[in-house]
Amino acid sequence: MRSLWLENQKLEYRAQVPVPIPGEDEALIKVRMAGVCSTDLELVHGYYPFSGIPGHEFVGEVINASNDPSWIGKRVVGEINIACGVCDQCRSGFSRHCEWRKTLGIHDWDGVFAEYLVLPLNCLHEVPDHIPDNIAVFTEPLAAACEILEQIHLQPEDRVLIIGAGRLGQLIAQVLQGTGCVLEVVARHSKQRELLANRKIDVIEEQCLGNKKYDVVIEATGSSDGFLLAVKSIHPRGKIILKSTYKGDMEVNFSKIVVDEITLIGSRCGPFSTALILLAEGKVNPEPLIEAVYRLDQGTIAFKQAAMPGALKVLIQP
Repeated sequence: MRSLWLENQKLEYRAQVPVPIPGEDEALIKVRMAGVCSTDLELVHGYYPFSGIPGHEFVGEVINASNDPSWIGKRVVGEINIACGVCDQCRSGFSRHCEWRKTLGIHDWDGVFAEYLVLPLNCLHEVPDHIPDNIAVFTEPLAAACEILEQIHLQPEDRVLIIGAGRLGQLIAQVLQGTGCVLEVVARHSKQRELLANRKIDVIEEQCLGNKKYDVVIEATGSSDGFLLAVKSIHPRGKIILKSTYKGDMEVNFSKIVVDEITLIGSRCGPFSTALILLAEGKVNPEPLIEAVYRLDQGTIAFKQAAMPGALKVLIQP
């Protein structure tokens, strides 16, 4: 099959890669569409020493599932954590924190920038027929946005700030808008501001921050500068939700966090079922975020565009 291949921080297109063979309780999936996200870009820059086929946002069609043929022909999206099922975390119901987990396109499991991939059946979610591929491909990042509301409860009077209005920040803004909270977003680029304005979401300039007025701050820039801005903007006893993964170590003044009794909450993957409901009911519309669609053999070009400042969602269609 054809695929993109990452090795030693170099991404290349390969035309002859073996088609993966599904094991017991696994499915072979034909990729219909895949999305490039910030984690994929960071892998190229050495965020994690991954070699193989990257990518974890996709919608596809099940081609083979020998243990359960009822899956064959269904359009699916898939969770990215492949768990062992037997460790303490798995037995406690926290399989996404499996002690031995593999992660689709990130750690020890080939990803979705290819014609085919393999995933365990228990990672799959069927996509409703009326959701097109270019919407369904947003399920994984939208689920990550929905996870915030699994972790905290927002009231209409809560003042909430999102720092970062890129691919994930835009989805977070749409999700949080539905709570009725007092929401503002830091957006550096004109296209980002335009998309937020179309949703009637308020934008605030970065230089207007620092007065500690927010109850909740979501940091989604992928930059340590975003975290420092979050600390400056949160009021005492507020909550900072961390959606960024940072390469290497980051210098933090924890004294300020302790004195102001700030709560830091890491936030990663989220509920696929909730995301699919929001997409099915049209409560979140990711289509305006699509900036370009490339063929698989144009994958390296797709990555370059996705890495441009202010770039939104770039899709790859095998």
